[in-house]
This record gives sequence, C-alpha cells and structure tokens, in this order.
Amino acid sequence: MLEQYESVLTVTDLQEILGIGRNTAYALLNSGAIPAIRIGKKWRVPKDAVLHYLGQWKSSKT
Repeated sequence: MLEQYESVLTVTDLQEILGIGRNTAYALLNSGAIPAIRIGKKWRVPKDAVLHYLGQWKSSKT
C-alpha cells in the first residue's frame, strides 16, 4: 500500500492518500492525530504514521 510514495510525505501527499482537503489535512496534523514534524513552514509526515492512522480508523469501524 502506498508504494508510489516516498517514506516521508508532504501535506499534498496526505491529501491524496486520504482524499481530504487542505484544511482537514492541517487539522489532523495540528491536533496530533497523525504524528508529523514541522520544518520551517513545511510539514513532513512519516508514511508509517499515515498507515498507523488508517489502521486505527479501520479497527474502530469493525
């Protein structure tokens, strides 16, 4: 899953993967729902953090 993406994602990548808008992506990052780091004005999101987030979401739906 997500093989076409690098191991560190951008906010744009996160939006594409989750099918969400820019505001929602930033809300997830700012709330800490998806762990990420901010370097200057840019967010960097570990792909593993997104996979973990998706796994938690999937588990809560079953």
